[in-house]
Amino acid sequence: METYGIFKDLAIIIVFAKLCGILARKCKAPQVVGEIIAGLLIGPSLLGLVQQSDFLAHMAEIGVVLLMFSAGLETNLKELMKTGPVALLIACSGVFIPLLGGALLYMGFYGAAPWGSEEFYKAVFIGVIMTATSVSITVQSLKEMGKLKGKVGTTILSAAIIDDVIGIIVLTFVIGFKNPESNPGSVVLSTVLFFIMALVAGFIVYKIFKKLDERYPHTQRIPILGLALCFFFAYAAEKYFGIADITGAYVAGIVLCSIQDSSYIDRKMEVSSYIIFGPIFFASIGLKTSIDNVSAGLLLFSAGFVIVALITKIIGCGVMAKLCRFRFQDSLKIGVGMMTRGEVALIVAQKGLSVGLLTPEYFTAVILLIIVSSISTPILLKLLYIKDKEEAAA
Repeated sequence: METYGIFKDLAIIIVFAKLCGILARKCKAPQVVGEIIAGLLIGPSLLGLVQQSDFLAHMAEIGVVLLMFSAGLETNLKELMKTGPVALLIACSGVFIPLLGGALLYMGFYGAAPWGSEEFYKAVFIGVIMTATSVSITVQSLKEMGKLKGKVGTTILSAAIIDDVIGIIVLTFVIGFKNPESNPGSVVLSTVLFFIMALVAGFIVYKIFKKLDERYPHTQRIPILGLALCFFFAYAAEKYFGIADITGAYVAGIVLCSIQDSSYIDRKMEVSSYIIFGPIFFASIGLKTSIDNVSAGLLLFSAGFVIVALITKIIGCGVMAKLCRFRFQDSLKIGVGMMTRGEVALIVAQKGLSVGLLTPEYFTAVILLIIVSSISTPILLKLLYIKDKEEAAA
């Protein structure tokens, strides 16, 4: 591909994402739904105007990192500390139930496998893919509705971050049992070390930014340094600790959420995220979809995979939220908000492919899950909040 060809792709993505986003809002659906559909339209599955490339993948990764940094900036730290233990319980339940459901689904289609066999690990790995939560789409939807800072929004964010950490640990254990060269204990140590580093470094960085904010309030150097912090935390999380970069970006946002100019930093981040990086990220979900060489059997498995993945997440997170004394409507919102899958599920699937736990055709099921959950979650959340408003009015 010619170097200048990327400009054509960017122009097409931005125009289609904006048009489809406007149409989605006209239909009373969140804008992100339109942006995902735009990716489907211009991708290889339909019009074929844009092909997925490394450049677009990197741009999409920047988009999700900025989105999670923004989510961290908007986090109410006091509320986060309050919901932390509850979020841990919700995350644990939201990992265990889909893990079990995915393994049983695979065995239901391909037969029960003896403990420790190759097929047994493949069945467990299908469940591991289901454990991953991609909160970025939920974050954008809650931001559009102005509900991100509430108790439900904060609980979803906290639980999703913990969910990803647990999912990475489970993934490493499964690969470790299959591959003796992998050391599952090291990932637990890396995870603990990351959060210790985040706590110590975060406190020091917070003090520095607080001093800078007092001395140079409302100046552009604050957002610029904040962006650098976001990228460094994202890099350090992946490079040195094996934690998802989005977790590092979210932690960077939390570090700065209590300084006086946190909302100013967020507004500056919003400009680039809204204009270019956000639309590319959401459109890239549709771009990755290919419907070639799909058999009837695989399509049936894919449908079951999507249904089980969505229902088990709602049950796992929603029931635990109810047990933690959330009211039914809020428990349902938490369950629905946690059911989106995205880049983390793709990363997990890619890892499975590289170690022989997954074959390429199962990517169809993963992509289908990402698309269905990404489109249905914002719509269902909006309906639940509308129902809440109607009940309050009544």
